[in-house]
Amino acid sequence: MLATGTKATAAPTTDSQDAEVGLLWKQIVGPLESFLEAVSKRLAEQVRAFDPELSPLAEYTLQGQGKQLRPTLVGLSGQALGRPGPDHITVAVIIEMIHLATLVHDDVMDEAALRRGRLTVAARWGNETAVLFGDCLFAQALVLAASFPTPEICRTVARATQTVCTGEILQTRYRRNFPLSRQHYFRVLEMKTGELFGLACDLGGWSSGAEPRVRETLRKFGLAFGTAYQLYDDCLDLLGQESAVGKSLGTDLAKGKLTLPLLLAWERAGTRERAKLERWIQNWEPAHLPQVRELLERHGALSEALAMIHSHLERARGHLQALPAPAQCEGLQAATDYLALQSNRLNGLR
Repeated sequence: MLATGTKATAAPTTDSQDAEVGLLWKQIVGPLESFLEAVSKRLAEQVRAFDPELSPLAEYTLQGQGKQLRPTLVGLSGQALGRPGPDHITVAVIIEMIHLATLVHDDVMDEAALRRGRLTVAARWGNETAVLFGDCLFAQALVLAASFPTPEICRTVARATQTVCTGEILQTRYRRNFPLSRQHYFRVLEMKTGELFGLACDLGGWSSGAEPRVRETLRKFGLAFGTAYQLYDDCLDLLGQESAVGKSLGTDLAKGKLTLPLLLAWERAGTRERAKLERWIQNWEPAHLPQVRELLERHGALSEALAMIHSHLERARGHLQALPAPAQCEGLQAATDYLALQSNRLNGLR
């Protein structure tokens, strides 16, 4: 698999970079093709679990998947310990449904119009329906979790869901609070995003019969990888373009969510610059974005944020080395390489 350094390099995005990233992703998911197809089929079957009047809504939501990152991590964790089986498919469906539920709710809170190049559920059916259907997705995921003969899966899934929702609440409570510590920021990232990645790797291990120590190591990998992924997404919200990304961007700024680049710039700025940044975020308009980007660049905030992505990916790789057979974790290793390449591409957007 392709190897990627731990430090971002300032190079413009090129067609060759796009091709490299695309090729690596195909190499990662290629061995999981039948597994991911089974996950998609099982997700589509969940439409029948809802009232017939909700079928159009359920089909729209359950078929609007992206790269299936969390199911992929379930499969890769199973692959590292043997071969994914029926239990891996079920837990992947459970986790993807929880993820989709959080996206439906996120889009309501962020007033986002686009998700994966399509109208969000809220934009198409309204906020009230979106909130309630997100609740339905959570509930159906727990129904599936309860289908296992042991209560451990239901308990683990419920605990992870509570952690994700708590992270979202904490992020909402601390909007526009610039003295917010980096420690608090990373705690929220681990809770609201890292938790489901950790759950995917943990239950991927459980489905393979892994012992608790191995499951915990896989979970730690997922937490580190998920935190790096959310850092990447936070930077993308500042640098990307909706036409390329396929979702509403700038929503963090509009809602006063303070991501790492903003916190870093505020820490390094003088009194007058801090006041400007606070004023822009307090009274956000899209016209402020170029000024915010210029301030972030002046204080090296984006460069440091990108370097922190690579730092968390290195931490994730370290956990793989602690597994009984790290040589079998090629797929998980390649996933870190893929995210590192994606992060390096952000330099071309600056």
